[in-house]
Amino acid sequence: MAMGGPGGGGHVRGRRRARRRPLSEINVTPLVDVMLVLLIIFMISAPLLTVAVPVDLPETEASAVEASQEPVTVSLNSAGTIFVGEREVAFESLIGAVLDDGGEDARDRPLFLRADAKVPYESVARVMARLSTNGFVKLNLITDTAGSAAARATPVESPDGG
Repeated sequence: MAMGGPGGGGHVRGRRRARRRPLSEINVTPLVDVMLVLLIIFMISAPLLTVAVPVDLPETEASAVEASQEPVTVSLNSAGTIFVGEREVAFESLIGAVLDDGGEDARDRPLFLRADAKVPYESVARVMARLSTNGFVKLNLITDTAGSAAARATPVESPDGG
């Protein structure tokens, strides 16, 4: 018996259609699309969730300042209470709390000062003076830009010009 002949059971070209196997690979394109959308949402919302102290920020027309290091945040709520991060501190222990929160390079890190719009300017100026006289020169006032709900940082020059 000859192999490959018409009845020999060999493969005959053109007589049979190739069987289509079911596609067993997972289509990851929709998964990647959903993950990119979630990544964008988290990138936009994460900076807004940095501090949980509720503060009604005053509005300005200043532009944002880029921070290369993680900032230390000092907040004053509407009652004038001072917070470093989310921890309430007394005015006398403000410098120690900022140094604890900022680590060993705290004086070189940017410091964000968030004050409620209802807090008297005297309280804000007192906190700023306390920080600048203790070597914190990268002070930034956090405000709401006009027409925007995102918090922005406005740089403040230190008294020594640095």
